[in-house]
Amino acid sequence: MDKDNKKELKVAALKDGTVIDHIPSDKLFKVISILKLEDCKCQMTFGFNLDSHKIGKKGIIKVAEKFLRQDEVNKVAVLAPNAKINIIKDYEVIEKKTLELPDEFIGSMKCMNPKCITNNEPMASKFITIDKEKGLFKCHYCERVVKSEDLIIE
Repeated sequence: MDKDNKKELKVAALKDGTVIDHIPSDKLFKVISILKLEDCKCQMTFGFNLDSHKIGKKGIIKVAEKFLRQDEVNKVAVLAPNAKINIIKDYEVIEKKTLELPDEFIGSMKCMNPKCITNNEPMASKFITIDKEKGLFKCHYCERVVKSEDLIIE
């Protein structure tokens, strides 16, 4: 094996599945958790603290035979708004998505206000994105403003 080949990291290519790239390293395990990937029976590979020209250190997740629903994509967007998602079919990238925060989230985040009706009645939470740059969200019901890093994602 020559010197150049020793520098390469060999990871099996995905036949079908999803790759989530450019996740800030400090968010990688939170993304795995909110997507409940620890319960996934499919093959999964992840990289942690990989060098990135854009963000310094990054994480990446490759999941075989899993395609994210829109609510899952939205959850990832809250934690890693600049992550990229690639959809793989038959070893080819058929779709590339740059994440963007949606204008509203329904049912995927818990309000921090214990007096909010969503914490006291059986109803879905609803948050309005009020500042995508700063990651600020407002509860539709009690109007509490929350930063993305303080959100409880369900």
